Amino acid sequence: MTCFIDIKKKLPLLGVGIGLRREIAQDIFANDGKIDWLEFTPENYMGLGGMARERLEHAHSCFPLLSHGINLSIGATDDLNEDYLYSLKVLLDKFEIPWWSDHLCFTSYEGIYMHDLLPLPFSKEAVNHVVKRIKQAQNFIERPFLIENISYYMQMPMSSLTEAQFLSEVLEGADCGLLLDINNVYVNSINHSFDPYKFLDQIPLERTAQIHIAGHKKIDDYVIDTHGAAVSEPVFDLLRYVLQKTTVNAVLLERDQNFPEFEELMNELNAIQMICQANNKNFANLKEKANVSKSNIAKVPEKDFSSINVKGGRDVRALSA
Repeated sequence: MTCFIDIKKKLPLLGVGIGLRREIAQDIFANDGKIDWLEFTPENYMGLGGMARERLEHAHSCFPLLSHGINLSIGATDDLNEDYLYSLKVLLDKFEIPWWSDHLCFTSYEGIYMHDLLPLPFSKEAVNHVVKRIKQAQNFIERPFLIENISYYMQMPMSSLTEAQFLSEVLEGADCGLLLDINNVYVNSINHSFDPYKFLDQIPLERTAQIHIAGHKKIDDYVIDTHGAAVSEPVFDLLRYVLQKTTVNAVLLERDQNFPEFEELMNELNAIQMICQANNKNFANLKEKANVSKSNIAKVPEKDFSSINVKGGRDVRALSA
């Protein structure tokens, strides 16, 4: 079976992008020559038409796209939601998405969605549970999958591992990729009193295909990951550190609220592009916007749909037709 490290080498190099958000969509489209790619939240478009669909179709005509989900609930004890996975796969196929991602957390319980990214206990039991479900989801979707480290504000009971150990064991056990959220690393390091550089040294950075950076806010005794402020210099420093240690395929500026004038966001994007070009040979060699086609899409080999345990009655094997 082909391992993710080998698959990563075949994934397209996208460059530096930004999230497709309704509030800034027109500004994004007006600056398509200055932005390399876009990330969208699939739950905002699955099974929908109208203006939302038109926005995504227009984005697809101008940019390479990546999907970053919030409702996979990979750590939940419910069965994987087949209807969700089916709708997601249809969307990813339609818009030729080279890889997809979601969060290392749970977001639902007994079919009720919490609308938040809830942390898992850092335990061997949780590792085994999540590894199995990542393999099932990745085989279902038939595209490389990245898991993202989340920010968290309390230690879950029954934890026997460090966050770095937990994340590493999930990545290695599931043989998936890492969407490294550097702002989350920084936020967690402040809130839980650890060295973010040592954390980065303790995880398999070579599995990083994509990076998120964002802003945060100090509220009382905590630093909160808000996606609503400018990126801080310590986060930029951590970005430089990661780029010097491994190759990555895509870097994203996350901004989901409190939007400034778009020129300010473009200045941030330009700063990120300069950091990437100065610290990573892949980006230094990136001369033009990546062109994503079906030939770029790396399929997951040796898929076995019969072992997938999903909720609902749809024939999973039909997805490969």
